[in-house]
This record gives sequence, structure tokens and C-alpha cells, in this order.
Amino acid sequence: MMKRKEFILGAAVGLVFAAAATAGGVIDWPGANAAEAHGRLIPSAGASGLAFAPPQGAPLSFADIFDQVAPAVVQIDVETPIERPPAGRMIPIPGLPGFGFQAPETQEPGEEEEAPTAQGAGSGFFISADGFIVTNNHVVANATKITVRMSDGRELPARLVGRDADTDLAVVKVEGSGFNFVSFEEAAEPRVGDWVLAVGNPFSLGGTATAGIVSARAREIGDSSTPYTDYLQIDAAINRGNSGGPTFDIYGRVIGVNSAIFSPTGGSVGIGFAIPASIAKTVTDRLMSGQAIQRGYLGVKIQDLPDEYRGPLGLSDDQEGAYIAEVTPGGPAAASGLREGDIVVSLNGAPITTSTELTRRVAQVSPGDTLRVEIIREGRRQTLNVRSGTRPSDINAAQNAETDEQDAQPGRPQAPAGEIVEGMTLAPLTDALRSRYSISESVRGLVITAAAEDSRAGRAGVQPGFVIIQANGRPISTVVELQAVVREARVANREGILLLIRIPEGNRPFVLELSDAK
Repeated sequence: MMKRKEFILGAAVGLVFAAAATAGGVIDWPGANAAEAHGRLIPSAGASGLAFAPPQGAPLSFADIFDQVAPAVVQIDVETPIERPPAGRMIPIPGLPGFGFQAPETQEPGEEEEAPTAQGAGSGFFISADGFIVTNNHVVANATKITVRMSDGRELPARLVGRDADTDLAVVKVEGSGFNFVSFEEAAEPRVGDWVLAVGNPFSLGGTATAGIVSARAREIGDSSTPYTDYLQIDAAINRGNSGGPTFDIYGRVIGVNSAIFSPTGGSVGIGFAIPASIAKTVTDRLMSGQAIQRGYLGVKIQDLPDEYRGPLGLSDDQEGAYIAEVTPGGPAAASGLREGDIVVSLNGAPITTSTELTRRVAQVSPGDTLRVEIIREGRRQTLNVRSGTRPSDINAAQNAETDEQDAQPGRPQAPAGEIVEGMTLAPLTDALRSRYSISESVRGLVITAAAEDSRAGRAGVQPGFVIIQANGRPISTVVELQAVVREARVANREGILLLIRIPEGNRPFVLELSDAK
């Protein structure tokens, strides 16, 4: 099955993106028995009433709604290239580790042989009479051929207009006019408990309707590739192939774009996720007009402020914010004086409570805008002005490449001598230690050359070559500075200190529980 990504949560539960593979063949999409008139589909007469109050008789049947909107929903068939394994390479057999077979000796694809392709299918819907269609990015990404199958049986070639991986949205276009289309509903916010109707192409079966309710709003689904989307959760059945299809309210207005399901098996268990109309319309409007999707950029790696950080930092139990774990060298944040260990508590006067909130607020500004960033640093509040940059489109790929490069470093040698603090043998960074542990010239701090196995640091997995950058938000470069932080924590009757440690994968905060004072 063609799917973009799968996440394992616990022992069995995964997040599956609802695209589908098809082995070929012909799939007939039955007609919807809708009105023959072309153009924009008019919401039902009840739309002038309360935003999401059901019309009289609902939910006795969704048939009228389906008849109204189905002509605008399409099946999207795609072909994507398959990477040809090198001749002689061992190809593993899924489910049988250690077993496989040799890739056959074949000629490179040329005039006599076409490169192999895979077929996949998803859903989409018209949002204009002149042929613009919304779908998911993961449905059409890397596609070499896109075909749209309409509810009346017509098949039309389509071209990619634009896509935005960060919201998993894409726009394709077919040539022609007078297509039935539907519209996004931005003005009325759906409420938990409101009825919804999902229409799409599950398992390449063609026009299929499923009904349910809005189960939750503003859901985060743990997908770092779509950081700007807080999803609608719905319990209308969403399966593979429903990706890119619309979720309608009871008036036939699009309130979401189906994108993912949460499932232990890959099939629907009543937990589906749709990109809200408020996000989808803004992005697709820009894609339709040929504009690039640009977002603001600080150049920091952030995380939520967990409870265990507050004590070591002397913060109140209800203090919220986004903890800066790493600052990108040469980025806007670094140029404006933000540093690792800062806690962002407001942006342009609006409170920041989580890292996700900060990410989305920054993304909403235009590159070049000035951001007023209020932070807590070493227990004191201050405000810095940061000129927003432009978020790189390949930022995830760049970070992954950096991690891969660091992971490929050779094994670490035995530790040299140094001073011991809380079971860790420590030494100031020197050229010799940088070379020994492959530490970048840009890293400043105190290198850990050993950690006693019976110490709290050793039991927590601290390893030689890690570098202590900060302790309780204070930059550390000598053993004396770290010892001073430990003494201050003991005097304040704190049980631990918050270390910011540089490891091969990047900066990591770590609460070190202090040993019993002797």
C-alpha cells in the first residue's frame, strides 16, 4: 500500500496516511444523481440559520448532502517511479530478517526498457469551475503521471500546480470549464459533536460517503513534517485512498481535507484527521495563484517546558513557555542574541505556552518582519527584537543529513583524566579533545570524558564526548562554573540541575539529579 509515513505508538498503534495503492484494472465511479447544473454547488437552504445547527430532520439521512456535493469529488490516480536496485544487491524479504535474494542483472532503462512505476490512488475535490483540484501533498508527491477520474466516469489528465509539504496540501488542475465545485467554510468554526460527511475513494472503490461527528479539535498527531497543522479529529470512517478528499458539514461546505488515520491495523477505527479549512484555504489559494509558500523563521530548535525543568531553573509551577534547546549558527535568532536555554514566554505581546504555539506563530509572520520575543534567561525576563528569516523548504532534510553525518562518526576512544563533578569526569574543550571526540569548532562548553557507571549521570546514559553547554541556563566552560551551579542548587534545596548537553544528534536538555550531600 502506498502510504507516506507510519508512526508506532506504544506497541501497536500507528498513524497512517490515507493514500492507497491499486494493482490496475478499471474502477467505475457510480454517478451521484446530482443536479445537472454546472458551477458552484449552492449550500442547502438551512445555511442561513445557525452555523452548525442541523436542519429539520437531520440526521435522518445524508443522501441530499451527498447528491449535492459528490459531483465535485474526484478519484486521483498517480504513477510514481520505482527505484531500481543495483544489480547483484541483496534484496531482503519482508518479515524474514537475514533472508533475501540477489537483484537480477538487468540493463539500465533506455529506449528499449521503461523505468518501472508504481500505481497509487487518492481523493480530491474541485474548488473552482475552471479545473483546480485540492488534494494531499503525499498523494501526488513524486508523481510522473496524474489522472483524475470524475463521478460521471470521465478520466482527465492533470498537472501539478503546486504543493506544500509542511501542511500536506497540493493543487492539481485539469483543462476545461464548468466543473461542479465546492467551497471552504472559514467563517463558522466546527464544534465537537457537529455532524460531518466524508466523501472519497477508499481502497480505490470510488465515490464513497461515510458520516460521523467532529470528535476533537486542534489535534497534534506527532508528525514533525506537518508542524503547522492542528487537525480536526473525526469519527467518520477514513481509509487508505481517502487522502485528499473533503470533510463536509451538513450544509455541504468543506470544513477539512482528510489526511491521516490513527490505527493499529492501517484500517479505520474511527479516529481520522482532517486539515482544517482555515489552513487549507489560505495555502491552496496561494498555490492556485502560483505564489510560493513562505513562512517566518527564527532558526531555533525548541521543545515544551516540562515540569522537571521548572525546579532546577527556579521557575513557578505554572510557568509556561517554549524552551530553546539549540540555536542555528548564522540564523535570525543567533544574530539577535537568543541563545540555548532561553525560555520564550511571549511573541509580539501574545503569550507562548508551548513549542507548537511558537512554531505556528512564527510561521504566520512574513519574512523580514520584526518579532518582539520575550524570554526568561537565568531567572530574569528580557525582550529581544528578532528580524524573521525565511524558513528553508528543505529544513527537515538538512537536519536529517546533519544527524546522519554525526551518527557516522567513528567510535570514541578512552577518556583522559579530568576533574570529577557528580560522577562525571570533566575537562575544558581543547583542540585535542575536539579532534578526539569529533566536536565542532562552534560548540562551547565542558566536555565529559567519563561517567561512573554507578553515578546518576552514568545510569542516565551520559557518555564520553558529550559536552555540557549550560547548567540552569548559565553558559558553562569550566569545572569551577559547574561546581558553582551545583552549590547554588544545594543551598536552594533543589534536587537537581538542568544541563543542556551537546550530543551527536544535537542539543538535549537533561535534568541531573544531585547526589546526596556528604
